[in-house]
Amino acid sequence: MDTRRSLALRRMRGGPEGRQPLASAGPHNRMRPGWVRPGAARAQALGVTHPACATLPDRTCRHALVDRAENARLFECEQGIKGRFDAIVPTLQEIAALGRGAEFPARAQEWARERLGFELPAAVLERAWVRGPDMGALYAQAVFSALSGAVARFSDRIRAELAAGQGWDGLMVDCGFHAMNVSACADGRLKGLFPYILRMPASSLVRRSAFAGALFDVEEDVRHWEHTELRRYREGFPTTADAGTRYLKVAVYHGSSLDPAHQGCAAHGSNERAATEAALERLYEFRRAIENAFCCGAGTDILLIGVDTDTDAIRVHVPDANGDISAYRAIDNAELYRQTLGLDADRARLAVYEAIRAAAETEGWGQGEGMPHDGMRRLMATLLINNMSQIEYVAEYHGGWYGDIGHGERFVSVGDGFPEVQVRNIAYYARLDTVEEGAADLDVGVKIFRHLNVERGLPIPVALHYHFDGQVPGSRRRVENKIRRVADGIRGRYARLAEEGHLYLHGSVQDLPPGSVLEEVALT
Repeated sequence: MDTRRSLALRRMRGGPEGRQPLASAGPHNRMRPGWVRPGAARAQALGVTHPACATLPDRTCRHALVDRAENARLFECEQGIKGRFDAIVPTLQEIAALGRGAEFPARAQEWARERLGFELPAAVLERAWVRGPDMGALYAQAVFSALSGAVARFSDRIRAELAAGQGWDGLMVDCGFHAMNVSACADGRLKGLFPYILRMPASSLVRRSAFAGALFDVEEDVRHWEHTELRRYREGFPTTADAGTRYLKVAVYHGSSLDPAHQGCAAHGSNERAATEAALERLYEFRRAIENAFCCGAGTDILLIGVDTDTDAIRVHVPDANGDISAYRAIDNAELYRQTLGLDADRARLAVYEAIRAAAETEGWGQGEGMPHDGMRRLMATLLINNMSQIEYVAEYHGGWYGDIGHGERFVSVGDGFPEVQVRNIAYYARLDTVEEGAADLDVGVKIFRHLNVERGLPIPVALHYHFDGQVPGSRRRVENKIRRVADGIRGRYARLAEEGHLYLHGSVQDLPPGSVLEEVALT
């Protein structure tokens, strides 16, 4: 065991992970003299140099392929969403200090409106004179109110992303893909995978899901493949059945470069090698399932991506000419960013393609059988270039490494998730239709929140959210019944937490069109 490294990590862990306030940063607002952001301070204590930008934390880097205007927009979005949640605990602490006299409910509501932008449940405040305010109930309701406010505020962003996604759809088809199905780990540090890490807009051709350890449901994805192919035969969307395009399945695992033994994937015991191999095996199981049922001409590609959740740099595992992937044949984008610093945009793009070629020619353990097809090379190059903006985003606005290198989720998201609220560590996401099927994902999430919340005296807020199709008769009613069924299953599985007041559930639905109004569903 590296005792120096272990000691340095203990010294840098000051209280629960993930609860540091967002630092104010930007091109015109660098780090104050003598002050280093938490993530960078941790790296300095460990003697670690940033893998992409060696001048950090003193000076950030500037890469020719980075979209800095988009970085500024995304940081504003991150602040706007996380700020709503970060204000809850300080505000409730101040409310708790107000006492419980006759004027308490009115004063507490005024405080909440001023500091949080919404009101707290009046019934809870009015009962405070008996035994004091129920801070657990107030906390949970405040989290749900902050979530609803964030969804309402950023619904326009989703509509804009969908418009931008038409360009992404065109890129995919040009690359030879008619569908892309991405399954990431449910870890909250990957909650910003699409808008931040990969810079992928909302798209009608991209399906998104999350499972503990990236261990996606093969049978469910086979059904999605069947639906996609049937639509091509019936409607010719987005390509006709004879067009020769392919279905792409992607798995995304993660690890931690600063504390790999403790802050990696919880579902794999922070063992990044195990996470890589498990995700890769699941990809092969999916491909074999398609080939066994529909023969070898079924046309599926697979892709494996790793994420360093401390820096958001990705690792892309390059398929060979047969579409096979190796854990030992990959491109480290932090290293590629560093190698292409100082190049102009055109030369840097060429260097990205050269890195893909070099990886495909790896010898030894990672040796494959030739180059991936042109479309796969173009897609991988796009993802690598997109991620360079995110590497610089973390350098510019977070000092190179996130301060919350561990879990810092605000709530557990169950169901379809909230596309309007996609930022790092905002939620642990468990996509499920029944509690029995999603038990493994839920158990990991509850384990995380026992540490994050219950040990601090706070309850676990669980937001159940599903979409209905307003054009299908009875769809909303059936979805509402499903939410109540799932809620009952969660209460039953974690009965002791519920009885002790450590578990609060909230239900909501939305119509399918992006940006639809969030509607609350009573769970009792």
